[in-house]
Amino acid sequence: MTRFVALLVALVVSMPIVTAAGPVAKYSKQALEQAQDAGKPVIVFVTASWCPNCRAQQPIVDTLTKDPAFSEAVLFVVDFDSDKQALRDLNVTMQSTLIAFKGKTERKRSTAVTDPEQIRTLFQSAL
Repeated sequence: MTRFVALLVALVVSMPIVTAAGPVAKYSKQALEQAQDAGKPVIVFVTASWCPNCRAQQPIVDTLTKDPAFSEAVLFVVDFDSDKQALRDLNVTMQSTLIAFKGKTERKRSTAVTDPEQIRTLFQSAL
């Protein structure tokens, strides 16, 4: 059973994230700074595979990344369980956290919010 769980986790972690518009990137401090320096709107999504709020947020985030209004935004996905350095960099203590940056300025942050309009407002704050 333990091998099965380990294999399942490895498969989930290695799956690519695909969206129709706007790049999706694995978080690194350097990649975040490059996107900010390029003047891109940035959204950071801290998620965990076991998190019910994250599962509720995921289709909303997917829909918004396909919205032409956010086509220039860069979405960084941070795995809450495996990317502890990113959590320290971003001062995040809980999964299901969304952060919007406009340039180097953090414009909005939310945790455990699953209302589509509130998440849209967070995305808009990065524009």
